[in-house]
Amino acid sequence: MTGRDADGEAEQANGDRGDPCGAVGGVAAMQARRAALLGPAYRLFYDRPLHLVRGDGVWLFDAQGAAYLDGYNNVASVGHCHPHVVSAIAAQAGRLATHTRYLHDGPLDLAARLLDSLPEPLGHMMFTCTGSEANDLAFRIAQSATGGRGVVVTQTAYHGVTEAAAAFSPALRLPGGLPAHVRVVPAPLDGPDPAGRFAADVAAAFADLGRAGVGPAMFLCDSIFASDGVVDGPPGLLRGAAEAARAVGALYVADEVQAGFGRTGEGMWGFTRHGVQPDIVTMGKPMGNGYPVAGLAVRPEHIARFGRDVRYFNTFGGNPVAMAAAGAVLDVIAREELIANAAATGAHLRARLRDVQAGHPVLGAVRGAGLFAGVDVVTPDGSARPDPQNAAAIVNAMRASGVLISTSGLDGNVLKIRPPLVFRPEHADRLVAALEQALHGGTRGHGTPE
Repeated sequence: MTGRDADGEAEQANGDRGDPCGAVGGVAAMQARRAALLGPAYRLFYDRPLHLVRGDGVWLFDAQGAAYLDGYNNVASVGHCHPHVVSAIAAQAGRLATHTRYLHDGPLDLAARLLDSLPEPLGHMMFTCTGSEANDLAFRIAQSATGGRGVVVTQTAYHGVTEAAAAFSPALRLPGGLPAHVRVVPAPLDGPDPAGRFAADVAAAFADLGRAGVGPAMFLCDSIFASDGVVDGPPGLLRGAAEAARAVGALYVADEVQAGFGRTGEGMWGFTRHGVQPDIVTMGKPMGNGYPVAGLAVRPEHIARFGRDVRYFNTFGGNPVAMAAAGAVLDVIAREELIANAAATGAHLRARLRDVQAGHPVLGAVRGAGLFAGVDVVTPDGSARPDPQNAAAIVNAMRASGVLISTSGLDGNVLKIRPPLVFRPEHADRLVAALEQALHGGTRGHGTPE
């Protein structure tokens, strides 16, 4: 059994089937305590849930000291517990932690650095705590700027958990389905002329909203289509869709929560590889390397009415500690040349994945950009039908070998590989070896960090 979690990935059904690292009773007791204290809405990864106690770079460690190679967590984008980020957080927390109603250099310095990395029409930064809040705020700004409410997103998109953002996050599969102001379009996964087809689908979706009496507000798109199964697409894939949205008066909002901060290996932002300029860019998760910080960049003309009519305030968005964390992340990305590493190591990873795919009929297309890869798991009968059950089995087998990945896509059959940006070719090789072992029905046992 699989379901879809709040990050858009297919989660593996829970259960305690024994753990080769021991302490099964401890894990079971912790699961029972968690259920009693946190209630039924939370989910866990893997058939044998992990009890993690420490992180270091690309490694996570469980309560028994076993090491897991992290091929999944983009939150710790520059590596778990990076000392420069930890030091920046601790130092600022020891000086001042307050909000943006007082003057402080922190949000100003970070805003300047982020805006310098973005196309010039994006002139203002606003800070939030989470990507969900950033997309919620983008929707408010878009409604103010356009006078409309209609939103177009992709078919399995995930954009957040606030009430507004959840409404345009079909990956959450909310009871009652999509609200009247939201339309979905298929992600441009395959077939001829994906850019043209995607643009036509976006135009048709806004036309359908118009027939229903819903004015256009925004076209919101994750630049790597992470929850739709990871789509790199040809350069320019997003340009026509953005133009179709603007043609009817909607804003194009680039959701860079997953694609941003160097992950695609072609600059800081995922949308740049498509030669398109957004009206709003939202960001989150990897921005603070585990510290909650997020925000958006917006063209000044789109925020003018909102700024005039609305009092915006966020108690923790833009606080000096969050700004220190985010600034330290930018330092590390630059100093350790992590964008170049994402390009080089990502290319190596996808080449190795394609080598494995060539010898295994259960693996379909390999897609991705930088350190973001998706691999279809399909039936081996030549029909290329999605096989989510086998995808879940592969993920769980790799977890038993000490390598962590997950799944995504409409059918939950896409292996989703999204490691910290400090992943190196030797780590990619270990991940691929665990995948091969899983395909052969075995596990390798836990490795140790180099």
